[in-house]
Amino acid sequence: MSMRFWLFPFLAIAIWAGNVVVSKMASGAISPLAITFYRLALAISIMSLFIAGPVWKNRAQVKRYWPKLMFLGFLSMAFYQCLSYWAADTSTATNMAIITALTPLLTMLVSSLVLREYPTTGMVLGGGIALWGTAYLISGGAPLELIKGNYRIGDVLMLTAAVSYAFYSVLLRKWQIALPAWQSTYMQAISALVFMLPMFLWVPKGQAMLDTATIPLILYAGILASVVLPFFWIKGIEYLGPNRCSVFMNLLPVMTAGLAIVLLDEHLKAYHVMGGGIALLGVFIAQTWRGRFFTRRSAPTVSR
Repeated sequence: MSMRFWLFPFLAIAIWAGNVVVSKMASGAISPLAITFYRLALAISIMSLFIAGPVWKNRAQVKRYWPKLMFLGFLSMAFYQCLSYWAADTSTATNMAIITALTPLLTMLVSSLVLREYPTTGMVLGGGIALWGTAYLISGGAPLELIKGNYRIGDVLMLTAAVSYAFYSVLLRKWQIALPAWQSTYMQAISALVFMLPMFLWVPKGQAMLDTATIPLILYAGILASVVLPFFWIKGIEYLGPNRCSVFMNLLPVMTAGLAIVLLDEHLKAYHVMGGGIALLGVFIAQTWRGRFFTRRSAPTVSR
């Protein structure tokens, strides 16, 4: 397999890391509801140039899956995105990236509940390790403080967003929507925009202003993060498969931390390295250790 195919998920994660930093930059400059609405409107405008025609020709199939597409769009492009922007108000870009990198593990756990799949030994062991690492990270190196309620609300919001995306991924697999990936993404974006419209109209005018500070952030989120990133990710899955691509999620905290140090003047602390490293180790174990934690017992044979 050509090494150039590995560039697809690598570039997707690089753009994702940049988007985490953009989310942090947007904090205080524009309402989370407003930037989510603007990025969706921009992404849909661009995608319409090459997807609107095929979607119209395939409208009978689209209509069949419309309720499911609406819910998927709400989960991944409205609820997840809004929580991410709100999380940036009180969390750091590095924390957000490490928590986001837990998504593959959370997807496995949700899959075991929703799809009734037996968890692997790696999921159980890796999940426990990742949980401890996440607690260490969120608490700033003092996990017992979480019991006292000492944590950043932004970290909790980001964890909630990651769980939301995990449910999205599992439902996408469960429902097996028979539409090309781009058409499905396009209709989900339109659905998300429908959800966001009434909330956007509720945003005070001063918190939805477009100016020299917010326009570049919206352009990055609407073009690179909403159109180019999915293109690279879809291509990566096409050539490498979902399992190989998901491993690249482990690079997200590293890339984000580097960008945050340079662009946001964030400082990498010991609890980032310790907690983030333990959490990512847990994710890696969950992804690679495939042995079954539970096994079905064969029914005993009856002698006649």
